[in-house]
Amino acid sequence: MSSYGARIVIAASNAARRLGQGLDSLGKSMEVVKYADKLVPSTRFVAVDGVSPTVSPLAAFVAPNASVIGDVTLGPNTSVWYGATIRGDVHRVSIGENTSVGDRAVIHVAKIQGDFPSIIGKNVIIGPGAIVHAATLEDGCVIGPMAQVLDGSIVEKGAIVGPGSVVTPGTIVRSGEYWLGSPARMVRATTPEEMRVASEDSANTLALALMHAIECDKGLEQIHEDRAVYEDSIYRDPDYWQPNAKVSERESGDVLGMGSPGLIFDSALTNPVEGLKLRNKRQTAAEKK
Repeated sequence: MSSYGARIVIAASNAARRLGQGLDSLGKSMEVVKYADKLVPSTRFVAVDGVSPTVSPLAAFVAPNASVIGDVTLGPNTSVWYGATIRGDVHRVSIGENTSVGDRAVIHVAKIQGDFPSIIGKNVIIGPGAIVHAATLEDGCVIGPMAQVLDGSIVEKGAIVGPGSVVTPGTIVRSGEYWLGSPARMVRATTPEEMRVASEDSANTLALALMHAIECDKGLEQIHEDRAVYEDSIYRDPDYWQPNAKVSERESGDVLGMGSPGLIFDSALTNPVEGLKLRNKRQTAAEKK
């Protein structure tokens, strides 16, 4: 390319760059509400080799910053909490109904040192920071915070692995046993009180998961509306006119989103009874001072 042609290309490139920067500045100046999307919910579910996670439509909650990867099945009422990772990249992971995977917990599989999936039953509680690596957890068992259950191990129905314990590869934790330590050993039988608390924790976690799911699914418009309602509840005098529960525009008499006529400016002039109550209250407060 001649030097003349090179100068033309450089000049065109510079002009295009300046045009792009100008359009970007114009777009910024036209923004009404500046909003940065800090979480990308689409990265919660990632396919591996064309295999995508299968998530029940009745799943309770998968946190926006959790990762569910590859050949993973989540049953109804399951919850996967903040920062948790479930990797079905070299084998499969199956998680049953009403099971919770705590914050920052990791569930993985194995292919090199043994061909093991991770199979997790119903009503299982996996504590924060726990690791389940290519193991089987039967119905109703509890894995404590920061505990590890390693390759080929089986935790049978209703067993408990205590916090920080390490269940070594190939170990079987029998039903109704409480294991503790590193490496973990059976220390005693589980108590009816522990099983009752585990059942209550499972139900409470489900209720909490549904609440988090509702909050995390809100869009920007709903967040602003919630904030407006919250601020209104702080600053509005309880003796002042209170907005009714949300009803249809026709039922409420709302006009252009500004409220019902006569209630927009609810004062002694537009509503003498309410205005008199408010004045009396202020007089009483002043006398007390």
